[in-house]
This record gives sequence, C-alpha cells and structure tokens, in this order.
Amino acid sequence: MAGHQFGIMERRPAPGERYDTYEPEKIRLIRVDDRWIEPLMPALGAVPCFCHTLDIPCPGLVYAGITLIPPSSMERMLEILGDTPAFEELRALLLRAKREGKFVIHYGL
Repeated sequence: MAGHQFGIMERRPAPGERYDTYEPEKIRLIRVDDRWIEPLMPALGAVPCFCHTLDIPCPGLVYAGITLIPPSSMERMLEILGDTPAFEELRALLLRAKREGKFVIHYGL
C-alpha cells in the first residue's frame, strides 16, 4: 500500500536550499499508510508548511511531493492526528521535533 514517510531534520533548512529528492539514507524515517493520511488532507490544509524549500510556503502536506513542516506547526499537526492508534509513532516523532525545535520532512506518495 502507498505510504507517507516522516523524519526529523537534524539541521534547520536554509532559505534557497531545496529538498527535491528522496534520501532515506540521510534520516531515520517512519511510515504511515496513506489510508490514514488521505482522509486528513482537508484538515491538514490549514497547517502552515513549505513545499520543497523554505522559499515556497504551502498549506498542509504536499500529497505527492516533499513537505518541510516547521516547529511552529507541530501543535496543529498533533491536534489533527488526535489519538488514533495508527498515528502513535508519528505523534511521538512530532512531539520530539516540537520539544527540540526541529523541522520534520515529509515524503508524500
């Protein structure tokens, strides 16, 4: 089944720096099945994020691309995920990123 992958970025992305390729060897990723993410896409559209670079703000996750989720958006993401067991690992990742003030990278389908 199709899935989305999320990981904590070790360093803050810089303006002008692009994230255009899938590089799982550089970061520990967790996978969430699309059947759990897809229904939340309308609500996630209210979460401020960036599309491939800090130079392109976008609302919510890039469904079939790369999203940079800033620390300031972690709380809203957590609210949207709720307490669904399928999001347990993602909630833990978002809480850690929030606590450490780090960005999360999302690789869409």
